[in-house]
This record gives sequence, structure tokens and C-alpha cells, in this order.
Amino acid sequence: MASIIKKRIAGRTYLYAGTSVRVDGQPRIVDQIYLGPEDEVIALLAGQAGGGDPMLPDATEHRRFGDVAAVWAMLTRIDAAGIIDAAVGGAKVSGETTAGTYLTLAALNRICDPCSKARIAGWYSTTPLRRITGIPVRDLDHHRFWDAMDRVDLEKVDAIETALTRRMIEVFGLDTSALILDMTNFATFIDSTNTRAPVAARGKAKQKRYDLRLIGLGLVATRDGGIPLLSRVYQGSQPDVTQFTPMIRELARRYADAVDAPRGLTLTFDPGQNSTPNFAELAALRLHFVGSVPPSDLPDLLARPAGDRSVVTRYADEGLTALDTRATVLGAERRVILTHSPGLHTAQQVGFAQTLAKTTSQLDELAARLARGKTRRARGPVEADIADFLAPRWVARVLRTELTGDTPATFRLAFAHDQAAQQSLEEELFGKWILVTDHDDWPVDQVIDAYRSQEDLEAGFRQAKDPHVVSFGPIHHFTDHKIRIHLFTCVLALSVAHLMRREADRAGLRLSVPALLGELEGIGETVLLYQGERGRPRARQMLTRLSPLQQQLHHLFDLGQYTPRR
Repeated sequence: MASIIKKRIAGRTYLYAGTSVRVDGQPRIVDQIYLGPEDEVIALLAGQAGGGDPMLPDATEHRRFGDVAAVWAMLTRIDAAGIIDAAVGGAKVSGETTAGTYLTLAALNRICDPCSKARIAGWYSTTPLRRITGIPVRDLDHHRFWDAMDRVDLEKVDAIETALTRRMIEVFGLDTSALILDMTNFATFIDSTNTRAPVAARGKAKQKRYDLRLIGLGLVATRDGGIPLLSRVYQGSQPDVTQFTPMIRELARRYADAVDAPRGLTLTFDPGQNSTPNFAELAALRLHFVGSVPPSDLPDLLARPAGDRSVVTRYADEGLTALDTRATVLGAERRVILTHSPGLHTAQQVGFAQTLAKTTSQLDELAARLARGKTRRARGPVEADIADFLAPRWVARVLRTELTGDTPATFRLAFAHDQAAQQSLEEELFGKWILVTDHDDWPVDQVIDAYRSQEDLEAGFRQAKDPHVVSFGPIHHFTDHKIRIHLFTCVLALSVAHLMRREADRAGLRLSVPALLGELEGIGETVLLYQGERGRPRARQMLTRLSPLQQQLHHLFDLGQYTPRR
């Protein structure tokens, strides 16, 4: 039964809406909502507040709600703060806030609206997190985040990561029998003279920023949702292939007993990890694998006629064909599967045509310059230019060039497109891929499925380089320790974002991470402010109108636990 309850506090009467039920025959209040001071409520209902519309607020504020609440709910489900605090100690960094809570908030910010630690307090104040977490904005000074990062010894990061991922496996029932390994690097703006961050070093930049110091990151993720289970930060100058063995050793140590498949782990990786020592280590650790071989490594297999391949039933709509055979790969006879995809074939034709157009334009320009007879360059530099133009993959196989003349003034360049050579090239290589595995018992489609699952982790790396959501950069830290802890929070953020996508997918909502977070961000909270005769304005929170999809997400992520009562 509902009733109005009066409370006299400091000489003023306040009203509450109470709901009571009988418990063991006695009335008991089970719910209570604050309405406001008695005189203001009466004036509001009588239409006398300010002489205007009694229902109009004096001011409004809009806050993002859905994304931050959903992410906080997921972080709470895996007890991220508690697990971190259990490893580093539960001592408070500021007020009642522990190191685990600071790092959890840092991960939440990385997912929803990545910014520097100095800007987190300002961002936090635009969200309902103060109400949800109970942490005041004053406790979120960036120095406190740095203090929290300093509380985590690097020697404890692996143990924390292991505990967190085991919790994810337990709570969400992740299948850990099939895993994906991949590596990337991130450009930093760390000064060249900074000696406190040796992990940042120049190397082969995957973002093409060869002028910047790089930090390498390797991940092992589940095929089930692309959830990172293991991360490894390494010096940006190190080739990826050198990190493979230490990563799989750590993988075997951490998760061998967590696998629910009877035959153990199966690891999928790209050909960049191929080496004889790496394959020997896979065998020593009894890890199964699905990888690939550059097609040019097995020319005899590529030369097999199309009639030797058969349609893969599961991919018949793509026209995918395959030849299942054996070949010598990295010094041992292994099962290999040659596949041909018409879609890949067409895409490679289009891409190669664009490359040829660029190269012929460069050759045309050089030929015209030489024809004018004004060049002073010797033959060597001119031939070097031609070699650079022909350097892109396969171009030299189909373009024929001839440089004539004995002096710079008489140099002339002629070139031709060899159509027969291009047709031979396309028949030999286009649309083809060669998979290698030790799973002799798997059907062809299962091997292909496993290899294609790399897209989940590759999408995660692309997401990590998106500056707007789940971003790993820019990295606003300049010491090894803080860089490594920052990347730990980023990997946690990526794990939670992919868990959210997986939950949505299992509910029948096929959304990318950015699309999912965009829909959740659209669930806003509007705060209506009513100023009384004295004191702070009375606030009333309400959610914006939800679309049918947002209503599903509101239920899926249990946002009702954080939704303000009307």
C-alpha cells in the first residue's frame, strides 16, 4: 500500500512516498522515495512555484548513461576491482577508493570515451558514475591514477591477468579450446632522448609511422568472441616471430588445465609466426595449430590444376574450392590445404589493377622526362628509380621495361604490359591460400573455420587503434612501468568490450563493438533541476525515450539496477 510519509528534520517537514506490505502480520515499509520539502511540493502541485508551469524544471542537464552503466555492470560481474586489489592489497589510494577501482575506472574510460588521466575527472562529471559508484569527482585527480598505477608491481600483472581471465571463463562460460594468436605495435610520441622507456623502440611500424618509437603487443584470444586471455608487451624493435615461443609457453602454463576440449588447445596464427623453432615448440608443448604458408613457398602445390580441387560444401555459396594433401613445411611433412576463393581472386585483380595503374603512371612520367633530354642523372640512379617503381608485389612479372641510350641526354625508357604473364600470374596465385595444420582428423571446413576466426582478433587490433572507442592510444605515459600498466587496462577494456558484443550476439543482436556502444550511449539520462526557496535544487533523473533495440540492451545489461527512479 502506498502512502505519504512526513519527516521533521531541522525544523522543516519533508515528504516521502512510501510503500508498505505486511510481513508476519505486521506492516513494514519496503520502499521509500524522497519527494521534497512539504511546502515546495504543495506549491508545485498548486501551480504556485515561480508563477509559471509547476511541472517545468528551472534547469536541465543531460548525461550519457547507457554505455558507462553497461560497462560498469560488466566490470562488476567479473569483479575487476576486487581481483586487482586482492593482488596488490586493498589499501586506499584516496578516500575510500582503491587501486583496483582506479584501474577499473581507467578501463571503463578507455571503452566509452578514451582520454588522458588528467581529463578523466571532467569526463566522469558528465556521467551518472558519481551516483553509481559513490566516488566523488575530487578523488579522480590524475595524480591519484598515477599513484594507483604505481601500486601494481609489474611482476604481479600476469597473475592479475590470469585471475581476471579465469573469472571471465567462469562467469561467461567461454570456450577456451580454440584460440587465436596475433601481434601488432603502437606508435608513441615518446622523445628519442627518453631513457626511462626502453620498451618503446623504432622498428617496423604497422601504422607506417617509422619516425616514432613503437611498443609491441601480442595477444592470445578465444575464438569464442575474441576475448583476450593473455597479453605480452615487448620492445617495438623486436620482430613478432621472436615473441611467439615465450607467448605459447606462458599460454600453456596458464591455461592448459582450463581447457574443456579433450585433446587440448588449438592455436591459430598467421604466417608471420612461421619458423622451425616455433613449430618445434608447439610440438613440445603439445599444442595443436592451424596456420598458413605463403603460397609462393609451395610452387608445386600452386601448379596443381583446378580440377584437383573440390567444392567445400559449407562454403559452396562462395564457390570456395580446396585440395587436401600433404607437403613438406618447415622441415617436416604436414597436412596442407590449398584453397581458392573467387571473391579473393576478384579482390586481388582489382587491387593489382590499381597498383599497375600507379606504376604505369610513374613510368610514363619518367619516360616523358627522359624524352625531353634534359636529365643529368647517370644510368644507375635512373635504373634505381625504375626498380622502385617495379617493387610492389608481382608488378615486375607483368611489366617489361627497357632503358636505352649511353648518356643522360640520350636515355629513353620503353615499357609494355605482358598480358600473357598476367594471366599466368592470376592462374598461379590469385584467390589461393595454403593452410597448414597438425589436425589430421579435422574435416576441411573445420580447418578453414579455425583459420578465418583470426578476423575476430584482427578486428580487436583495429578497434584498439580507433581513437574514439576502446582505444589504446595515444599513450600519455613516458616510463616502462606506467606504459605496461596502461596497456594492461587497455587489454582489460578490450576484453570487456568483446564480452559485451558476445553477450549481444548470443541474444540475437548482431552488432559491432562501435555500433553496440553507440546504441548504449544513446540511452541518455536527463536531470531535471527544481530550485526551491533555499538550498540546493531538487533533482529528478529520467531516461531518454528508448528505441526497441535500446530497450533490449537495457534489459540485456541489467541497466535497471542503475536507472534512476521516477
